[in-house]
Amino acid sequence: MSFIHDDFLLSNDSARQLYHEYAVNEPILDYHNHLPPGEIANNRQFANLGEVWLESDHYKWRAMRANGESESVITGDADVKEKYLAWAQTVPHTLGNPLYHWTHLELTRYFGITDLLGPDTAEAIWEETSERLKDPSLSVHGILNQFDVRCLCTTDDPTDSLAQHEAIAKLDIRTMVYPTFRPDKAWSVDEPETFNLWADKLAAASNIATDSLVGFLEGLEKRVEDFHAIGSRLSDHSFPYCFDNFPSTNEAARIFDKARLGRAATLEEQREFGAYIMEHLGKLYAAKGWAMQLHIGPQRNNNTRLFETIGPDIGCDSIGDWPQSAPLASFLDRLEQDSALPKTILYNNNPMDNFTFATMIGNFQGGIPGKMQFGSGWWHADQQEGMEWQLKALANTGLLSRFIGMLTDSRSFLSFPRHEYFRRTLCNLIGEWMQTGFIPDDQELAGNMVRRICYQNAADYLELVLAE
Repeated sequence: MSFIHDDFLLSNDSARQLYHEYAVNEPILDYHNHLPPGEIANNRQFANLGEVWLESDHYKWRAMRANGESESVITGDADVKEKYLAWAQTVPHTLGNPLYHWTHLELTRYFGITDLLGPDTAEAIWEETSERLKDPSLSVHGILNQFDVRCLCTTDDPTDSLAQHEAIAKLDIRTMVYPTFRPDKAWSVDEPETFNLWADKLAAASNIATDSLVGFLEGLEKRVEDFHAIGSRLSDHSFPYCFDNFPSTNEAARIFDKARLGRAATLEEQREFGAYIMEHLGKLYAAKGWAMQLHIGPQRNNNTRLFETIGPDIGCDSIGDWPQSAPLASFLDRLEQDSALPKTILYNNNPMDNFTFATMIGNFQGGIPGKMQFGSGWWHADQQEGMEWQLKALANTGLLSRFIGMLTDSRSFLSFPRHEYFRRTLCNLIGEWMQTGFIPDDQELAGNMVRRICYQNAADYLELVLAE
């Protein structure tokens, strides 16, 4: 039997029935990823596995460093095949890591290859996949069609041009593709050079002068309108912890003016300005009916030497351990007090805080089924065990049946089998509950919940225009 088989990760009869009868044929709504919209607009055809696997996957880069590979074959100037061979050398050492599962799911689902990747099979797999990648069915558009991806939501800076999304909207493809509003640089007043460059770009994108706080806010508002007009219904934000020290408008303007003059805000001023901007944006999102995604808890750019040499998002981020409960409650409550808390998805980077996040959403529910969501296992916790922890915390403290399910959070077009990975994990867990009598052994009851979590809950919650 091959490693990836029909009942992969399904350890009991109930799980197998749930997966094969209720989960496997559900379409995909990938509402958070980092896929480049330009590659969708241009229907990129990848030449080889090195391109599609290793151009931007910091999960793999991190594993390759742990295996002692040279930085030249990770993020450096080595030939693309050398990088692939270094990854193939690393793969056998990833046993127990989700990378091993994902790698072989992708080889099986995209190429029909059931051989295990390693130094002895690397050359043959390179040749076979390079030939297969010439097929239009493995272009970006072919992949989206093959995996029944009904909708993708990319991650876009407010200063980005939406021209690529406009071009995608005119394409004859089934998949709907929308931008997600990610304004994390809007509170980088502690780094005035970065902030001022971004504020100037915002002025150009919005056609509104941003030399005052009033203009800056109007520029953000204009870009929210622009994103909304093209179909966006989601924002995304990431920070170590929520900002919860809310300044007056006069104080926020003072901090803004200071940064615009090239003087760095203190850490406390930066937090205050972030709180002011996030409160303003949260109210905008609520008025628009958007969902606000909050990715909370990572400790980023820990390796100064690599950060200064290569930059961010290179595999040098880890789980942070800041206190989360009080600032998160304070931020959400600030919006709730004004009846301006939008639909919100909380993603937790530290599994120690799972029950904090899972119980926090219950404080602010109401009016919309599952208005407050405890998002799927994220980043360092998006493997089988981390997913189960998140699912159990949500089920124990809230309504698992209203959960909006999985996303890839990926930069690779070969990552759609991560939805399959999640669905198998979900079915296995619920199947175990059925087998032990923890929940009724009722396939229809449990199966309909599985089906909704795989697709329909997210479709209902996000209110995006979707392909039929």
